[in-house]
Amino acid sequence: MVQSRREVRILLLGEPGVGKTSLILSLVSEEFPEEVPARSEEITIPADVTPEKVPTHIVDYSSLEQTEDQLLAEILRAHVICVIYAVDDEDTLDKVTDYWLPLVRQTLGEEHSTPVILVGNKVDLVEYSTLEAVIPIMNEFAEIETCVECSARTLKNISEMFYYAQKAILHPTAPLFNTAERDLTEACKAALGRIFKICDMDNDGLLSDTELNTFQRRCFNAPLQPQGLDDVKSIVMKNVRDGVVDDALTLDGFLFLHCLFIQRGRHETTWTVLRKFGYGDDLTLTKEYLFPPLRIPPGCSTELTHQGYQFLQVMFEKYDQDKDGCLDPEELIQLFSTCPYIPWGKQVYNTVPTDSRGYLTLQGYLSQWTLWTLLGAGRTLEYLGHLGYSYVMEEPQSAAIHVTREKRLDLQKKQTSRTAYQCHVIGPKGAGKTTFCQGLLNRNAESVSSVLESDLSKQTISPVQVYGQERYLLLCDIDVHSVTDTLLPSEAQCDVVCLVYDVADPRSFEYIGGIYLKYFAETPVPCLVVGNKSDRGEVRQQYMAQPGEFCRRHRLPPPQTVTCTGTVRRDVYLKLATMAAYPRFLPAWMLFSRSGRHLRSMGLLPRDNSGWMKLGLGLAAVVCGGFLLARYARFLHQ
Repeated sequence: MVQSRREVRILLLGEPGVGKTSLILSLVSEEFPEEVPARSEEITIPADVTPEKVPTHIVDYSSLEQTEDQLLAEILRAHVICVIYAVDDEDTLDKVTDYWLPLVRQTLGEEHSTPVILVGNKVDLVEYSTLEAVIPIMNEFAEIETCVECSARTLKNISEMFYYAQKAILHPTAPLFNTAERDLTEACKAALGRIFKICDMDNDGLLSDTELNTFQRRCFNAPLQPQGLDDVKSIVMKNVRDGVVDDALTLDGFLFLHCLFIQRGRHETTWTVLRKFGYGDDLTLTKEYLFPPLRIPPGCSTELTHQGYQFLQVMFEKYDQDKDGCLDPEELIQLFSTCPYIPWGKQVYNTVPTDSRGYLTLQGYLSQWTLWTLLGAGRTLEYLGHLGYSYVMEEPQSAAIHVTREKRLDLQKKQTSRTAYQCHVIGPKGAGKTTFCQGLLNRNAESVSSVLESDLSKQTISPVQVYGQERYLLLCDIDVHSVTDTLLPSEAQCDVVCLVYDVADPRSFEYIGGIYLKYFAETPVPCLVVGNKSDRGEVRQQYMAQPGEFCRRHRLPPPQTVTCTGTVRRDVYLKLATMAAYPRFLPAWMLFSRSGRHLRSMGLLPRDNSGWMKLGLGLAAVVCGGFLLARYARFLHQ
């Protein structure tokens, strides 16, 4: 929940002799002081003895002891201003409109937002009320929240006066309610509309008894009693047409209830709800709510936790109205209806897996969120906040983000616990990097050619299976600066590198050979050489070493040849993910595949591979053991 102000500063203004100091001293000592000084020192009331549990500073002003500059400084510092007049002295009330309220406006600006409380003191001395005379003043000065009459001598309404002052700043009326129109402000309606959508968990446009009880419990820590629910719906039905449909509350009914709360002076009820959902005093979502602190040390990355994926799947199922396992464009619009705008453009359909119609599957939807989180958790946190993560999951959205351990430690242990790997795809122009990246989504060159270039993404991401466990592989198409053949520092940092060349172009391998020697030969980043367009036939490369020899010389896995025509082979993507999962470690597929035999024939692996076999079997045992333990833990959890 968004916290309200950490403190309240109340300033008392008014003519000499109206009882400003007496009001303060009577509140503190709970008795009228027989001797009253010219001015009271600043009083601080601890949070635990105030109704709103907020430290409150009460500041007195005396023209006898303070200068005009000090007065203006105190007005600027005040959170709420109490302008005091004496009910038995009409001149002091005239001074409120002739001097004090104009001075406040002159100091703070005509459109200032500092609330003002009018306080008529000394009601013990008269038998009439001045409230009728105050109404025109309140109409003229919109900043006046309320007026209260009290007596410092008899202690009448003293506590109420300071409570109203606190309430005016902690639960202001102006952002919520348009007094002239007797209706909620548009900003308040928009905020409550978002809250209604988040609480409507089955997305039927209604709040059922179950959903209302959940709302009540999570906002106020207490369920509604059955009789209370019936009373609420009865009030709505009497006042709002279609406020209750099928024994459930509509949005119009929900808005009416909050309008009723405010009209009855229960602003704190609506503010409690608004702050639970992240709203500040200006009815915008606060930075504190959208961007909770998340420390990401250098060398670490960010991933979604199990709770994060669980919430996103709940959102997917909520807005998959036709239950076809996909989100069509209209359903996607509805999913982001509680957000400021739809963050995913047309490129998303060429970034993640889709169905045959081009709609987002659950796999593609989760892949896009994984991409966002891997490249920077800030946007993920922000949109989880807009979607209502903290309400649905009952924990801050930072719990949806896992910060991985440093990559340095992964290299030391020769394996990583990360579940998403970033692969930079580097190669010369015309080598087929775009089609190679789209191949991760099972799309061949023919299907890619039908897509507008502006709709294609430089990134693709999809789940792959690494030793039976689902991992996400993100391919990033890197455009090397052609003039100098240079990479930016960020472009050389990733989990694995895929160096792509065109096997049918004799000058193509020279490019990636130079890139490897310049940027990756002395680094621990795993590299895989991929010869694309193998359907066109391989030609001899005009370079100091042929691809196979180059890889053998630099102790790289042998080149992998692929084609982007026809059926897409997925084994190369599996190899990239495996290399990212086990940096500095020779993957098992190299030991037992034709590639492993090829390496042995070239002398990179020993012909007597019993040691490697034992290592491979040991690795397999560790992986299988971990998999079984995970399943056993899940079984126990269930």
